[in-house]
Amino acid sequence: MKLPRRQFMHLAAGAAALPRVAWAQAYPARAVRVIVPFAPGGLTDVFARLAAQKLTEHFGRQFYVENISGASGNIGTGQAARSAPDGYTLLFAYTSHVVNPSVFAKIPYHPVKDFAPVTLAVGSATVLSVNPSLPARTVKELVALIKANPGKYNIASPGAGATTHLTGEQFRASLALDLAQVPFNGAGPAIASVIAGHTQIMFSAVASAASQIKAGQLRPLAVTGKTRSAILPEVPTTTEAGYPDIEGDGWVGVLVPAGTPKEIITSLHREMVRIIALPDMKERLPTLGFEPIGNTPEEFEAQIKAEIEKWARIVRDANVKTQ
Repeated sequence: MKLPRRQFMHLAAGAAALPRVAWAQAYPARAVRVIVPFAPGGLTDVFARLAAQKLTEHFGRQFYVENISGASGNIGTGQAARSAPDGYTLLFAYTSHVVNPSVFAKIPYHPVKDFAPVTLAVGSATVLSVNPSLPARTVKELVALIKANPGKYNIASPGAGATTHLTGEQFRASLALDLAQVPFNGAGPAIASVIAGHTQIMFSAVASAASQIKAGQLRPLAVTGKTRSAILPEVPTTTEAGYPDIEGDGWVGVLVPAGTPKEIITSLHREMVRIIALPDMKERLPTLGFEPIGNTPEEFEAQIKAEIEKWARIVRDANVKTQ
């Protein structure tokens, strides 16, 4: 019997889609590489390992973390961009993903074209802290102190081009403060310098400085973000402190190479959202300085584009020299 053309085309299209659907339903059929473009032990690495364990438990296949550090995340991110778009390479990216295009003259990836977003999984607030010997107990008092003593105080950063470094530059430039930035090789040395009094001021991820703050070794003045930090609920936001334009929130998001099948992206998104809502994760994440988010791929893509423009403006306004 000869089928009508419309019915024949419908059946043919369904048959052609079967292998792709079956492939997506069978995903993953082998181990999945999770690229963290930073050294082990950092915030991105810690979250990636927690998530990878949960992904392994759910899918029944190993999701293993591979740290490919260097060039502020550019090396590992470049490798992820060049990986096959088959769902077997995930990138756990930090905010540097949207900052580096403005800080570096050349990077080995395009932050939008080379990747398909899965979800912005968690956010991480930044805290402005000072050495307790400083008389300032609010941001306004700190600004007044710096203006009354031009050139006297320094601000530590965990490295040139880091989001906390740029937040410090934004703070300095937007308020016309005579401050010198002192870059260190990571948050640990920067925090140690402020505690010792060699430098007096710093912006850092809440999780990096929380234990020193609670021990009284650092005095927190404000956290960036729209809401207060669950770790430091007594510390006001920069908006509450009177400086709403000081921004510096970080985040960890999940990306896959552009061209990865949508069915796989949907599966990964659904599972990542479920993971960050698990009771043990909801209890653990705030202790690490993370706020669960889990937005949609479309929302994450829009945020990536918006933040590329935002950080480009901050870099330009603060006259940060590209590397």
